[in-house]
Amino acid sequence: MERSQLCASILRAVPEWFGIESATAEYIRGVSELPTFASRDDSGRATGFLSLKLHTQRAAEIWVMAVLPERHRTGIGRTLVAAAESYLRERSFELLQVKTLGPTHPNEGYGRTRLFYEGVGFLALEEIHGLWGPDNPCLVMVKTLR
Repeated sequence: MERSQLCASILRAVPEWFGIESATAEYIRGVSELPTFASRDDSGRATGFLSLKLHTQRAAEIWVMAVLPERHRTGIGRTLVAAAESYLRERSFELLQVKTLGPTHPNEGYGRTRLFYEGVGFLALEEIHGLWGPDNPCLVMVKTLR
């Protein structure tokens, strides 16, 4: 399945995280050019994906990641992050960042998202107000790949 189709099928299944249509459409278009990792179940159905944006020769970002809701907490997310980190380490990248909804916005789902990223070794660096609009604080989280 083409990366954009894979992305669309997963993102459309998680509107509570990807409910802003303009952002979702940008992700769907953008993944076609990015390193992307996918997980599939035994029948070949896509269950999750992660796409990386390579910013510099040593720093990258998890640009978009999603897992089907019924597959949350089954290890898919951890496996995708591990695959991305391995890919980046093989290419001598040293830093990985991810942006997510900040903690000053009361959202239970994104609270779980932040806990997930902390669980795979990311640290909260800074909450930025205004990057995604006045009602969507952006939390930048970082991880060293050394």
